[in-house]
Formats: sequence, C-alpha cells, structure tokens
Amino acid sequence: MSLRLLSFLIVFGCFSVTAQEGTLKVNQDRLESQIFELAKFGIQENGETERVAFSDADVEAQKWVMNTMVSLGLETNIDFAGNLIGRRKGKDSSKKPISFGSHIDRVPNGGNYDGCVGSMASLEVINTLNENNIVTEHSLEIMIFSNEEGGVMGSRALAGHLGKDALKVINSTGYSMGEGIMRLGGDTTRIADVTRQKGEIAAFLELHIEQGGILEKENLDIGIVEGIVGLKWWDVEFTGFANHAGTTPMNSRQDALLAASKFIIAVSETANSFEGAQVATVGKIKAEPGAPNVIPGKVVTSLEIRDLSSDIIEKVYQAIKTKGEEIAKASNVQVEFRALDTTADPAIMTSSFQDAIGTSAERLGLSIKRMPSGAGHDAQDMALIAPTGMIFVPSKGGISHSPKEFTSAEDMANGANVLLHTILALDKKLE
Repeated sequence: MSLRLLSFLIVFGCFSVTAQEGTLKVNQDRLESQIFELAKFGIQENGETERVAFSDADVEAQKWVMNTMVSLGLETNIDFAGNLIGRRKGKDSSKKPISFGSHIDRVPNGGNYDGCVGSMASLEVINTLNENNIVTEHSLEIMIFSNEEGGVMGSRALAGHLGKDALKVINSTGYSMGEGIMRLGGDTTRIADVTRQKGEIAAFLELHIEQGGILEKENLDIGIVEGIVGLKWWDVEFTGFANHAGTTPMNSRQDALLAASKFIIAVSETANSFEGAQVATVGKIKAEPGAPNVIPGKVVTSLEIRDLSSDIIEKVYQAIKTKGEEIAKASNVQVEFRALDTTADPAIMTSSFQDAIGTSAERLGLSIKRMPSGAGHDAQDMALIAPTGMIFVPSKGGISHSPKEFTSAEDMANGANVLLHTILALDKKLE
C-alpha cells in the first residue's frame, strides 16, 4: 500500500469516526419515556410514586433496570452491597473501566427525577452507542447504587467505608440496611469483598438534577460540579433551671430556651459574617420539661455546617461556639457542644474532568456554570477511589425531594448528551 493511500485512509477514517461521534445525540423522547416507566414502580392511587430503598417497589424497579441492561447487551450482576452493575466490554481489556451512574431509590414522598435522571441517562448512553455501533477503548460500567437516600450505602461499600453498625440502621420500610441488602440480592457476610481499590476504576461520572434553583434562575443548561460539600453535625445542649413560670421573676430566670433562641439567630448571623458559600443550620430543637407553665431547664438543638473546605467548616464552628458560650454566660446557663459521628469530608471533583465536561457542553452549544453541590451524592464516596466528575441539570423552581420535583425532557437530554460526550472524550484521553 502506498504512503499516499495509507495517509488518505487514516485521515478520512479518523474524520469519519470523529464526525460521527461529534454529532451523536441521545434520544430525548426515549429518555423521558424511561423516566416515566421507572415512575410506575411504587405508583400510588394519587398518581405519585413511593419507592424508598428496600421496599417492594425498589426491589421490582431494580429487576426492571437489570432486565433493561440485559436487553442492551450488558453483563449484569448485583454485588454484595446490593449495587446493580452493568458492564459493556471495550476494545482494550487492559484498560480500567469508565464507570457512571446514580440511584433509583427515593426519599419518602419524593419525586421522579433526582438520581433517576442520571440512572436512566446512563442506560440511554449505552443505547445510543449501540445504535451507532461505537465501541469504546475502555469498558463502560453503569452503577445503580443501593440506598443512596438512606446514607449513600452502596457507594460507601465500594469505597470501603460501610461499617457493621450501619447495617443495623432501620429505614422507613422497617428493614435494616443489612436486611435491605439481602432483599436486593446482596450478601452482608461479604460486604468487604465489594470494596474497590484506588486505580481499579479509570473514571467515575454522575449526572444528577441540581436540587437547587441556581441554573434555572440564571437560565443556564449545565452545572459543572467543582466539589461536594463536607458536613459536620453537633448537638448543642443548653442547661438552665426549670422553675415555675408564674412565680419566678424575669430577672431571676435561667431560661435554657431563651438562650437557645438567641443561639439560633447567632448561627445564621455568624455564618453570614464569613465570605464564601458556607451554610450553617439549626434544624431541630427539643425543650424540657416541655410544659407551658414551666421555664425550660434544658434545651438541645442541632447544628450542621457545610462547605467545600474542612478549614472553613472548622473556622465557622469555632466562631459559632464562641458566640454560643457568650450567650450562655449572659443568660446564666451552661452550654455544651457534642460532635456527632455523622460527618462527611468535602470531595473535590477532578479538575481535568471538570474541563472535559465543560468542553463537551460548549461543543454541544450549551451554557455552563461551575458550582458546588450543597447536597451529598454517591460521587462523594466514589471520589475516594477514582477520579470523579459530576454534571448538574436544572431543577424546576429549585424543588427537590418532593412530588413537585421536575426536570424537562430537554434538560435531561442535554445532561445525557454531556455525559455521553464526556465519556467519549475521557475514553480517548485516559490511559
């Protein structure tokens, strides 16, 4: 073969593949149809869907997704943590897989989109590649994680962080995590075998609805997640003296609830005094003895602080703690801050993956915004074991975890197309 002919074949062969991939688009109607099909699992008389992890609806939905995977030619299995895995072989078996996916379980009284968009979009990506006879160099691996809403159970197991105590936690179905794993087809006696080591996965990507109103308000198509915030929780206990509400003068009271009320206001003011996007919240309060004619002698409030930086979380906490101690002293009560075990470290998304997502979106003519995720996701645990990226699409009205949650078919397809083209880009770039 002549050099000129060889050059011709190389140039035009490459051009053909590039052109095909460059114009590749998912089927928007089919993606929306899959979302509607999934919503049938757990459908109630009022037309809303209930599908909490481990429920009968969750088990049946997982079977449906598995059957769909099989119909797409994927090798499927349920791992020992109840995660549903679908694998499409690549050309080069020596290369580690590119993994992507989300979850299909929902919070009680939740919506049809949430992680379901990322899960159904992952199936649509495979469907689109199949229709266009495109085989990637890397194997592709869809992950449908178990019980994301009840503590990112499946992804924690893959990261090696699902402890034995977590298996005892019971959700609203009445099943414990351990019982739920068995219902989904897992095996609690072999949880440790699920753990993926660093380097086993070439990349992980997750598509998810934003769960906020920023993209919609700014009329933007795609959010590129810079990182998922870390969070820390405390119980804050104020101890005063319970006494008769009618006979104790105002200037002689040790009112724990009054001190706690001032503290709640101080939490908001202190968090706002720092530059940045950190948030601090008091979401729970309990007063004792809880009678209308007794001055509260003991109050326990929650405190949650979230930010992309552990240092910022600590600085905000110390400032809030100082303010709480000042309020307690002025109110003649005692205060104690007790750190809780329910914490998560910030997860920064891989910089080059953020760039790849942005490039894919811009080539598709979509507007973008780099932004943090204020909610936890499976990607947070996957980032512990693999380079990770995350894509957001708009949530109508910023509504999430509600039957009114909604993301348009166009927005879902935009996200799926960005996911598709980012996978293809990483397939060429990653060793």
